[in-house]
Amino acid sequence: MKQNVRKGEELNVQLLKQFLLNKNLISSAESAMEVSQFSNGFSNLTYQLGIENKEYVLRRPPVGAVKRGHDMGREFKVLSGLNKGFAKAPKAYAYAEDDSIIGAPFYIMEKINGIILSAKEARKRAISAEEFPVIADSWMDTFVELHQLDYEAVGLGELGRPQGYVERQVSNWGKQYLKAATEEIPEALQVMKWLEENQPANYDHSLIHNDYKYDNVVFEDDSWKAVKAILDWEMCTLGDPLMDLGTSIAYWSTASDHEMITKGWPSPTTMPGNPGRTELVEMYARKSGRNINNLVFYYAYGLFKIAVIVQQIYYRYKKGLTTDERFAHLNKATQLFSLMAFQSIQKNRIENLF
Repeated sequence: MKQNVRKGEELNVQLLKQFLLNKNLISSAESAMEVSQFSNGFSNLTYQLGIENKEYVLRRPPVGAVKRGHDMGREFKVLSGLNKGFAKAPKAYAYAEDDSIIGAPFYIMEKINGIILSAKEARKRAISAEEFPVIADSWMDTFVELHQLDYEAVGLGELGRPQGYVERQVSNWGKQYLKAATEEIPEALQVMKWLEENQPANYDHSLIHNDYKYDNVVFEDDSWKAVKAILDWEMCTLGDPLMDLGTSIAYWSTASDHEMITKGWPSPTTMPGNPGRTELVEMYARKSGRNINNLVFYYAYGLFKIAVIVQQIYYRYKKGLTTDERFAHLNKATQLFSLMAFQSIQKNRIENLF
């Protein structure tokens, strides 16, 4: 048995192997297992399990997190539904509801092999300016494909309540920010108020991912013409697809963004050849056939949502519920994302904010 994981986030391998045996995923609980931990991401903990010449992925909530937003049963349900009609979702194999095996609920899914395009991976591959438009086009095709999925046909019609979705999201993210606040950020409060007063009254609804970005998709190969799978379905629900787009363009940093973003949150989207945020929105509108009004609202919402997510993680760190040093300065990111949202509102645009 070999575990290459962060301290305090180890798995009980013997109980885990018995669980895999009970679910007919392995043939013997005595087989050797190697466990490694994926380092990307600040949310749910993700592990690779190697056993009997098979590879599985295990997902569990972060240490010290409340269940809200980290519901493994819900994520397993989403994948199980998608497996019936959406080829770009990993196969879900098994779910454990109680804490008796590894100390938290978890589920097991297939390991998807391909290319996950992080900034580090893009630099290593020396991706050219000519390749990035192809990458963005494939990425956007899959995004639109997801939003066009017949969610009733795959049994996910009860996943969320699309009516009133925008109002609930604006209200809930505001409440979550206030609950996790550790210092005063005037821009965050101003953005909260503006979002409440400027939300659209009418909007479409579809299945939405809520965290769709480069490091949550797996490309088939380096031709970049096909996305093999979308990962990280924990926030998937039914709602306004433009809220999904707003979150994605909020993650889409560009070379003209604040230095703290381009250096502190490195992304392949800042490299030469990438479309800008406005071009990306135009691409979505063309491929989806949707009119995009209130663009600044959706972008500011996406930025504020990210600000709240990182603040919640920082709150856990400050309270001693996690010791991961990657989280030590996330309060600065909360301030910056709030400022970017405020700047977008003030300047009525989604690019060149500083």
